[in-house]
Amino acid sequence: MTDFVMDWERRQRTGIAEAVLCEGKSAAQVDAILGHAGERPLLLTRLDGALFDALPAGRRAALDHDPLSRTAFHGAVPLPALDGVCVVCAGTSDLPVAREAVRSLAFSGYRAPLVADVGVAGLWRLMERIDEIRAHRVVIAVAGMEGALFSVLAGLVAAPVIATPTAVGYGVAAGGRAALNSALASCAAGLTCVNIDNGYGAACAALRILHSTGRTGP
Repeated sequence: MTDFVMDWERRQRTGIAEAVLCEGKSAAQVDAILGHAGERPLLLTRLDGALFDALPAGRRAALDHDPLSRTAFHGAVPLPALDGVCVVCAGTSDLPVAREAVRSLAFSGYRAPLVADVGVAGLWRLMERIDEIRAHRVVIAVAGMEGALFSVLAGLVAAPVIATPTAVGYGVAAGGRAALNSALASCAAGLTCVNIDNGYGAACAALRILHSTGRTGP
């Protein structure tokens, strides 16, 4: 008996492949899951440097690990070839969550350009790239602090905007609550929101939107 049960039919059932949250798991548990996966591709999330380093050397060598996003690809994952999603990041400090979204999309075959450091403190930075952002069918907006980017962006583009608050900030913004509340209280009609620091969840929401329309391009 094992202490995990994999859901290998999830992609066929929901369109979203099985993924493993590594946070809270031991290196032995992660190693056992990867051994069970065999040659099947698998996305690992929240695999931080300490846990990655605790895995056997052979296992580490077989993983495509990105320390910034704390994600890893197991097995043969084809290069992303589909378009349709753009990830917009308010500040450099938000990049770990933004990269988690980008990597989660890449695992599912989508190449998502990352438009970084375009927070509203310097609105000209966002406006310089707004036409590039508008070319995509779904936009993931990643921001901490007061989360103003969510409402501003949702008022400028026609595509669905998925607000992804981050825990970046201090004082009343600490822990991402201010950014989350900003997204939930937005007056920008149709803005949707995922949990704090949930880049993976934002990517899954984007995938469901794209799959529901049956289109993969802009």
